[in-house]
Amino acid sequence: MSMRFKILAGFLILSSMLFVAGALSVKELSEIGASVQALLDENYKSINASKKMIEALEREDSGVLLLLSGKWEEGRVTIEPANEQFREAFDVARNNITIPGEKSLVDAIEKKYQQYEDLWIRPIVGTPREGNLTWYFQEVHQVFQEVKLSVEQLMSLNDRTMYQTASQLKNRAHRAIMPGIVAIVAAFVFTAIFNYFIHCFVVRPITHIIREIESFIRSGQPMKFKIETKDEIARLANAIHELELTLRKEA
Repeated sequence: MSMRFKILAGFLILSSMLFVAGALSVKELSEIGASVQALLDENYKSINASKKMIEALEREDSGVLLLLSGKWEEGRVTIEPANEQFREAFDVARNNITIPGEKSLVDAIEKKYQQYEDLWIRPIVGTPREGNLTWYFQEVHQVFQEVKLSVEQLMSLNDRTMYQTASQLKNRAHRAIMPGIVAIVAAFVFTAIFNYFIHCFVVRPITHIIREIESFIRSGQPMKFKIETKDEIARLANAIHELELTLRKEA
C-alpha cells in the first residue's frame, strides 16, 4: 500500500466521521424545528382559542347582568359580539383536536355552552327574570361557571401537553448535540492513532535512513535498513542501497 494512499485513507476516515456526525445533527435539528412548528400550530392554537372563549364568556356574563337590570339594548350589544367571538374560537378548538382527551372536553364545552345560550337567548327584560338574582345565581351563573371550567380544562390540557413536548424537545436537543461531541472525541482519538502510525511507518523509517546515511558518510560503514513496509519509503531505502553499492564499486 502506497504512503499516499495511507495518508489519504486517514483523512477520508476523519472526514467521513465528521460528515456522518454533521448529517445526524442536521437531521435531528430539522426534526426539532418541525416539532416546534407543530407545537405552535397545535397546542398554542387551542390555548389561544380557549383564552378567547373565556374572554367571550365573561363579556356574555356582563351582558346577562345588563339584561337582568333591564338594559335590553346595552345587554344585546354586549352579548351578541361576545357570542360570535365564542363561536369562532370554539370552531378553532374543534378543528384542532390533536391530543388524547381533547375531543371529550370540546364536546363538553359545546353541550354546556348550548345550555348557557338557551338561558340568556330567551327574553329577560320585561319578564319575571328581570331583576331576579336568584334565577341568575341558581341557573345562569351556575351554567356559566360550568362552561368556563370546561374551557379552562381544555386550556390546561394543552398547557401540560405543550410543557411535556417542550421537555421532549429539550432531550432531543441534547441528542442532537451528542453526535457532534462523539465526533470531536473520536476525531481526537483517531488523530492520536493516526499520528502514531505516521510516526511508526513514516517518520521513524525516514529517521533511520537518515542516520544510516550520516553514518556511511562519516565512517563508510555499510548501510543497514530495516523497512517493514512496502511503500515509497521501502523503495527509497532500496534506491539508497543501490546507490551505496554503486559508490563502493566506483571507489
